[in-house]
Amino acid sequence: MAGLLKKTTGLVGLAVSQNPHDRLRILYSKILASLQTMPQDAAYRKYTEQLVNERFGHVKAEPEVEKLEQKINCGQIEEVIFQAECELALSRKMNEWKPWEPLIDEPPPNQWKWPV
Repeated sequence: MAGLLKKTTGLVGLAVSQNPHDRLRILYSKILASLQTMPQDAAYRKYTEQLVNERFGHVKAEPEVEKLEQKINCGQIEEVIFQAECELALSRKMNEWKPWEPLIDEPPPNQWKWPV
C-alpha cells in the first residue's frame, strides 16, 4: 500500500515499507509476547504494554497508511516500524538484565546526592 503512494521516505537508510500493517502486527505481537515473561508490576512492562496495545489497536483499526501515521503521530510509518524493531530488541535485553530484581549489593550512601 505505502509503496504505491510514495517512492522514498526522504530519510537516508530508511526504505519504504511495502507491507507496513503486516510488519507492525508481527512486531507488536512479538513485543507483547516478550513483555509477558516479565513480572506484571515491572514498570517497563506496564508502560510499554500500554503504548504497544494503543498503537496495535490503531494498526488493526486503520487500513490507510496516512491516517495511521496521523493517529500514531510519531513520524512516517517506516519510522514507527524502526521504533518497534528497537523496542523489541530492548524488551529482549530487559528480560536478560532483569532490572526489576533487587540489587546484589547496597548502593553507596550518597550515590544519588549531588553535589557531593
